Amino acid sequence: METKPFLIALDLDGTLLKDDKTISSYSKEMVTKAREAGHIVCIATGRPFRSSSIYYEELGLTTPIVNFNGAYVHHPKDNSWGTYHTTLELEIVKQIIEVAEEHDLHNMLAEIIDDVYFHYHDEKLIDVFSMGNPEVTIGDLRTNLGEDVTSILIHAAEKDVDKIRSYLSDVHAEVVDHRRWAAPWHVIEIIKAGTNKAVGLQRIATYYDIPKERIIAFGDEDNDLEMLEYAGHGVAMGNAIKKLKSVANKHTKTNEEDGIAHYLKEVLSL
Repeated sequence: METKPFLIALDLDGTLLKDDKTISSYSKEMVTKAREAGHIVCIATGRPFRSSSIYYEELGLTTPIVNFNGAYVHHPKDNSWGTYHTTLELEIVKQIIEVAEEHDLHNMLAEIIDDVYFHYHDEKLIDVFSMGNPEVTIGDLRTNLGEDVTSILIHAAEKDVDKIRSYLSDVHAEVVDHRRWAAPWHVIEIIKAGTNKAVGLQRIATYYDIPKERIIAFGDEDNDLEMLEYAGHGVAMGNAIKKLKSVANKHTKTNEEDGIAHYLKEVLSL
């Protein structure tokens, strides 16, 4: 009997990637075996495409990919598949910049697909964002931004992060969703309300006609919550945050212990 294919969604940082940002040989082997067995593997990450394409190529994928936590979904190998880009309105971005400036923020940056705009010059952050060689513009965002943006990041002092987030929830709840990055970064990431990895994954599942019960999604952070709730198999990594572990209906080992590989091997009998 032919087994029906599963759709497997992999988060990158803290999930597929080890702490040194590489994919272990065992994880690669099991992901490859899953693909050879007819299952569909895709990446769903908060990263832009430019800094996830290296892993997409390393795994030899030929599927659509979810970037910016669902704000940008496209198919790197098939332009006819369509591009889904959900943006934040420039007017709202400018209002947020005004308020953020009143707090003691380190920096703010906006991303429009592969172009990165820094409010202030910032060696440390430029380094973090330079993977994939984006077009970088530095200077007042209110002057430099001429169109709607994919996402905004606010890098603030740890003590101010919650204040800024409560402002966003009070004033802009209808239009933006925001999340906090994992330590050591005190970064607030802002995208359009209702945008998350599950929305992106749903597009891919619909395209391949895969029902929820045959979706396996792996994650470790709060940007994986919706995706793990949506998937029939919502798998929390051993290193996942508490909140995600409580939402997940499945669990596996940590990203350092090949958690993805162990789970796929067992569940798909690879």
